[in-house]
Amino acid sequence: MRLFLYAILYILHSLMEFQSEKLQVVGPAAPLVVVAGEDLILPCFIKFNTSVVDMRVEWFRLNVEDSLVHLYMDHEDRNENQAPSYRKRTSLFKEELQKGNASLKLSALRVSDEGEYKCFIEDKSQSDDITVNVIVEAQGSQPVIMMENYDNSGGIHLVCESRGWNPEPEILWLNREGDTLPAEDTQIHRDTEGFSVKSSITVHDYSDSNRFYCRLQQIHHMMETEIIINNKVFDVWKWIVGISVSSCLIAVGSIITAVICYKKELQKQKQKAEFLKKLFAVEVTLDPDSANPQLILSDDGKQVRCEDTKQNITDTPQRFTYDRAVVGNQSFSSGRFYYEVQVRGKTRWILGVMRKNINRKKWIIRRPQYGFWTVELFGNQYLALDDPDVPLTLREKVEKLGVFVDYDEGLVSFYDVNSRSHIYSFTGQTFTHKLIPYFSTWYNDGAPLICI
Repeated sequence: MRLFLYAILYILHSLMEFQSEKLQVVGPAAPLVVVAGEDLILPCFIKFNTSVVDMRVEWFRLNVEDSLVHLYMDHEDRNENQAPSYRKRTSLFKEELQKGNASLKLSALRVSDEGEYKCFIEDKSQSDDITVNVIVEAQGSQPVIMMENYDNSGGIHLVCESRGWNPEPEILWLNREGDTLPAEDTQIHRDTEGFSVKSSITVHDYSDSNRFYCRLQQIHHMMETEIIINNKVFDVWKWIVGISVSSCLIAVGSIITAVICYKKELQKQKQKAEFLKKLFAVEVTLDPDSANPQLILSDDGKQVRCEDTKQNITDTPQRFTYDRAVVGNQSFSSGRFYYEVQVRGKTRWILGVMRKNINRKKWIIRRPQYGFWTVELFGNQYLALDDPDVPLTLREKVEKLGVFVDYDEGLVSFYDVNSRSHIYSFTGQTFTHKLIPYFSTWYNDGAPLICI
């Protein structure tokens, strides 16, 4: 009887060992948080280093229609039905397959790559899989702080806005000492460009500490904007409270006068825009040797659009490496010039002028002190990329943008051509190098930028 029990235990132990040798796929338990633009390795291994050379390895997305990311079977990649967005961006480590490593390399990560990935491995009659969760972190626009109004207690209402984050960032208000201030209202919305955030706070006159910061942060990114409020700004509230009824009547008269002056100024600006076009218009063509590999130029050098993938083109010293930009062939070191660009249908662009000698192999900082005088459309928000950024409130969407430069006077002005209205001017600048037209566009939205 005892020998019989030993035999049973031996058989059970053997069965347990056999079970342990069954195909087992392992991978990371926690989500992978990575930065947009970087390469990513999605780990997937067979336990006990069993070779997968003769097996089927399939990577696919969960909860999407076009789901195939990468397929390996019969000793080769079989990606005929691969989702278009992953073509030429995926690869297995072939030399590692015999060690049980079925990890996938995904190049040039995009926000759209975020989601759950399944690694499925099949060998004859058995199979197993694991799920890898990927979070793609994208840094949004530089936060913009605006002073909106005063409240009844004499405080100033500040609003901080930023766009294009993924995932949603943490929003902090800080004083000069670095202490966190409680926000009154925070709104976060998601659209095709990522998360847009808007947070508000009311601050009061602290005399020696009227410096405030709006900070947005993720795991890998942090951006903040500072605002300094002069004591005299708080004093305005006291003046407002003391306004009498008669003062209000005077204010009404002033408003009427201001409206008349505004109409005169508007007409003046319209005449000025037409005058600039007649006297200083130049023909601008785009330099193909400067275009980022993701930009496609028309044969006549008048149009540029953005593609999702990079072209296989020869690198040149003047080609933009990171910035999706191109410059004009024309350069200017004196006098005045004016050109127009059609932006109809575009969802994001940056236009203006830059110093010709800018290093285009590095990340670009578009600020006057770094040799850029530009305005930007980002979603529905127009910005002058000054220091700090200046939000622009326009009555209608710009379809044609006019750019005027007076080199000797240090002036760069922008106009809405269709409404013949002035948008923004950089004044009092000092130009010491040649200036060239600058064009930047991101999204493949089907519409090109067109030099008119």
